[in-house]
Amino acid sequence: MRSLVILGAQWGDEGKGKMTDLLGAKCDVVVRYQGGNNAGHTIVVDGKKTVFHLIPSGILHDNCVSVIGHGVVVDPGAFVEELRYLEKSHAKKIDPSKLKVSSHCSVITAYNKILDAAREMGASTPIGTTVKGIGPAYEDKMARRALKLQDILNKGVLAKKLSSILEEKKILFNHLYQVDYPSLEEEVERLTALGTLIAPYLTNTFCFLHKMQDQGKKILYEGAQGILLDVDYGTYPYVTSSHTMLGGIYTGAGLPVRPFDEVLGVAKAYTTRVGYGPFPTELTDEEGEYLQCVGGEFGSTTGRKRRCGWVDLPLLRYAVRASGVTALGLTKLDVLSGIKILRVCYAYEYRGKQIKEAHPGIDFSKVKPVFREMKPFHDKFTFPSGNFNMSPELRSYIEAIEKACGIKVTVLSYGASRDKTTFLKEYFYP
Repeated sequence: MRSLVILGAQWGDEGKGKMTDLLGAKCDVVVRYQGGNNAGHTIVVDGKKTVFHLIPSGILHDNCVSVIGHGVVVDPGAFVEELRYLEKSHAKKIDPSKLKVSSHCSVITAYNKILDAAREMGASTPIGTTVKGIGPAYEDKMARRALKLQDILNKGVLAKKLSSILEEKKILFNHLYQVDYPSLEEEVERLTALGTLIAPYLTNTFCFLHKMQDQGKKILYEGAQGILLDVDYGTYPYVTSSHTMLGGIYTGAGLPVRPFDEVLGVAKAYTTRVGYGPFPTELTDEEGEYLQCVGGEFGSTTGRKRRCGWVDLPLLRYAVRASGVTALGLTKLDVLSGIKILRVCYAYEYRGKQIKEAHPGIDFSKVKPVFREMKPFHDKFTFPSGNFNMSPELRSYIEAIEKACGIKVTVLSYGASRDKTTFLKEYFYP
């Protein structure tokens, strides 16, 4: 095995960071290819929690080079802040040879963040964004007016491009939203100062990744958010602004040469969602509160409570098919252990028919989930190495998910720390 993709198979927050951290110990390169610092991956090592937002979680391993590809939008201030946080919390300087950032990444400016906040706060039906400027930064990119990280290294180039960007945004700030914003000179000075700090990490990641691939290096691609938040395949308009599924790698990292050996979709044993948007299996009663409390369901980026519900097999099956997922990693099994009632949504009633798979553009206001009650499991998850002695009830639950999705569950996770994981398949073997 030389290439592995880790994707969120729900609405994000599934535990991808932990999988990336564990498998990063066995590979040569970890790549982020989309999104920005609106993502949040939490890693627990020896009881110490580390939260990542932009930098790939493979950075904790000395053997591994972490790469931020050109499909990512970068807030220079957030990058420097996270860099300092990691260096302080792990008491070591991060070597630029171990962290490479594409000089062609689009920049999130202060204006992007102000615009994001103004829209979200003033909307009659907000999307539920992190108000970190991600959407407006991607808008600038698609409108062919975005700054690139290489631009903030040259004050003259930066001032010229930023002036053009601000010209239009001034009208929105002054006349529509009536908000304050930094002057052109202030933003140029801020970004130039940050550019000096970021410069050592900037490189041509496109050619670097192709070189690694040609040398047969083991490469892991770390997705942010989840497939159901993809701008095309997600529950639009309550989605993020990038391609969170498999196709995002081809555009955001630039490696269309060979097929991937495995696409691992990570899903919780139940379902969660942060912010607004449809959620067919959401529990708004005591059962939902139980999952929220026991699962510690609070967003690692925003701290917002996550909405909780039963596992949604029609949506999970759709995510698997939409992104070519070849195996599943199931997380937070310990949260369901001992629960009094256990249900799965195995189908929807939709427009007079029963369907077992969602699709782009489905009207979730017309969806009625169809549930099946299953026998609760009470596993303690004390698996000795090589002995996966799970209860018949847990095995039945896992098999129901496998049958619905048509692929195998190859990773089980039942706690936050590294040792609370069992691999049913070996990845990145010699």
